[in-house]
Amino acid sequence: MRDNQLVIKAIHESKTHGLNQYSSARLNTAGKFDFTYGKIVAKIKLPSGKAIWPAFWMLGSNIDENGGDTSWPTTGEIDILELWGSVDASLVEANVHYADAKGKHTQMGAKGYHLPKGSFSDSFHEFELEWTKEALIWRVDGNTYHTLDITDKKYYAFHKDFFLLLNIAVGGEFAGYPDKTTPLPQEMVVDWIKVYQKQ
Repeated sequence: MRDNQLVIKAIHESKTHGLNQYSSARLNTAGKFDFTYGKIVAKIKLPSGKAIWPAFWMLGSNIDENGGDTSWPTTGEIDILELWGSVDASLVEANVHYADAKGKHTQMGAKGYHLPKGSFSDSFHEFELEWTKEALIWRVDGNTYHTLDITDKKYYAFHKDFFLLLNIAVGGEFAGYPDKTTPLPQEMVVDWIKVYQKQ
């Protein structure tokens, strides 16, 4: 914590770049707070740079890695935001992952929101997911940029409890790898997270 804000920091632990040279954190509310349907809003200032991969996302509470009995992707995953530092510091993406009828991974496919000016590391922005029985709706700073109808039975995973996660990943097959152009340390600063639910 710093100035009453949550700070997740990605640190370069050596003078060289490569595997196992970085430390960061992944925080989640598993076993502490989960819910079905609501509006989730977070005010976050994101990190940036090659191979820096911050995310604010959700997993089904029945996932086996947290004591449940179901493996990913059958549990379902909702990505409220992902930013690929190797791609564009002014672009965030939304996605969902789930299992098809044969139990194989499938996804909605990334849907992006591009800031009209500047990057997401310049200042705080509000990232929102509205989750109802009918749809998932993504917004940035109040601007709706994608809606997914989840009434089809193939989206059964998105009608049960989920928990929240926050993290900065560094490197990997999808994010690329840091090099001397990647400024480190990097910080993901969370001012607040609010969850609203109807009575």
